[in-house]
Amino acid sequence: MFALIDCNNFYASCERVFRPDLIGKPVVVLSNNDGCVIARSNEAKACGVPMGAAAFEFEKMFAQHKVNVFSANFALYGDMSQRVMNILSEYTDEMEIYSIDEAFLKLDDCSYKSLKACGVDMQRKVTKWTGVPISVGIAPTKALAKVANKIAKKYQKRTSNVFIINSEERRIKSLKWLTIEDVWGIGRKHAKRLKAINVNNAYEFTLLDDQWVKRNMAIVGLRLKHDLMGIPTLDIDTFGAKKNIATTRSFERNYTELSEVSERVTTFAVSCAEKLRRQKSCCNAIMVFIHTNGHRAELPQYSRNIVVKLPFATNSGIELAQFATKALEKIFKPGYHYKKAGVIVMDFIPENTVQLKMFDNSNPKHIPLMKSIDIINATYGQQKVRLASQDMGRVWKMKQERLSPRYTTNLDDIIMVNA
Repeated sequence: MFALIDCNNFYASCERVFRPDLIGKPVVVLSNNDGCVIARSNEAKACGVPMGAAAFEFEKMFAQHKVNVFSANFALYGDMSQRVMNILSEYTDEMEIYSIDEAFLKLDDCSYKSLKACGVDMQRKVTKWTGVPISVGIAPTKALAKVANKIAKKYQKRTSNVFIINSEERRIKSLKWLTIEDVWGIGRKHAKRLKAINVNNAYEFTLLDDQWVKRNMAIVGLRLKHDLMGIPTLDIDTFGAKKNIATTRSFERNYTELSEVSERVTTFAVSCAEKLRRQKSCCNAIMVFIHTNGHRAELPQYSRNIVVKLPFATNSGIELAQFATKALEKIFKPGYHYKKAGVIVMDFIPENTVQLKMFDNSNPKHIPLMKSIDIINATYGQQKVRLASQDMGRVWKMKQERLSPRYTTNLDDIIMVNA
């Protein structure tokens, strides 16, 4: 059996842990640079605040409904996530951290008398030890565990945040309840295509012919169908390494010069390289994108991306910066006001399996150099050592006008208790 544990309204819940006065009140958390809503409490949802809402467009609504607005405090959320995951890891040796607020657990060796007791214990322990409420869905497959979790979260009072699909009757009833667009792994395009042939819920999807699913949704769609039928097809991914890594930022102002955008892209490539080395991976491809400010309708608009297949696998910040800047030069057009850029590295292999080629290879001298840079930056602070093509006097800082204290990661922000 698989369990999916999902933290309820995670970012908002983290803020409430240290501000209990916010319990029962609407809370939203904004994205980088306080751009748009990325998390909402149930009360904020009831007020009509949509996910992805541009913050500046909803200021009046926030004031009208007394919505508590926070800048994203990723240091706090990351630390709270780690605490939740540490508790969950006590229940099994096979655990997949799916996202910052979700994890799959394999419960084949569960020591509890019943799966219900196990789920209830998880829910109570995590909530008591961290203050973060969770929902638990348990089922014979990962996809069905996702469905069970949605039901546990939707009907919290009836399920006590724990729901188990442990019979064929429950499986069919649950899948008939779940609309096709809410099925894990089915995006907008597939949902539109399925609705066109009168497939409106998850159960109707499982009745489709295998050949049709494979032809129209590839092998991934077929595996999902079998998983929803109760046939275990998707297993726990215990490796945990990311399949791609991105560093993207909105600029504090519009950039018009290639040199300005190039400096940012170089910094993003160096950041991706650091993350690659952290998980001991190398990449074989890199994507660079740029686009203008869509909110400035009076300005000409332009967006473009380019994917470059690298001549060799690497995690060197020097080499990735070189490839990224060359890619940028191919897509950059003068005369535009650029607001955002990003670098995404893809097609990973473990760094200890990189094979040498006849001619083009990563510079072996970069391996000890990158290791030394990582140690220095870890000891004395990020970006203490940079490439010459980076702005040495610049420390990028997000716009975070509503940032809460870093209660658990900064001694200056620790809560003081008078007793």
